[in-house]
Amino acid sequence: MDAIPGEYLGILLLLIFGILFGVLTLFVGRFFRLSRPYREKLIAYESGNEPTAAPRMRFSVKFYLIAILFVVFDVECIYLYPWAVSYDRLGLFALVEMLLFIALLLVGYVYAWKKGVLQWEK
Repeated sequence: MDAIPGEYLGILLLLIFGILFGVLTLFVGRFFRLSRPYREKLIAYESGNEPTAAPRMRFSVKFYLIAILFVVFDVECIYLYPWAVSYDRLGLFALVEMLLFIALLLVGYVYAWKKGVLQWEK
């Protein structure tokens, strides 16, 4: 097996020390903390009141749809920023390509709008 090149040695040491530090701090914390559970400590706490509803409530699908739309347009921003920074060197082809990318995302946005994804109550 080949030896590790010298330029990767620093990264390897940083990774090893990071993992060791994380594991060591977990064990030190577990060793020094006091563990004295009693009844009041083990009950559920919610604003000082006893919980009235079931702990597992179902979320509306609207939350997930809005989150997915956010992620899609956030990824669009990730692709737009490097393009905008190097626009002058890329030329007309990159401009047309980015306009097609934005148009495709705009078609998806209009489709979601027409389907009522963005309307909270119907």
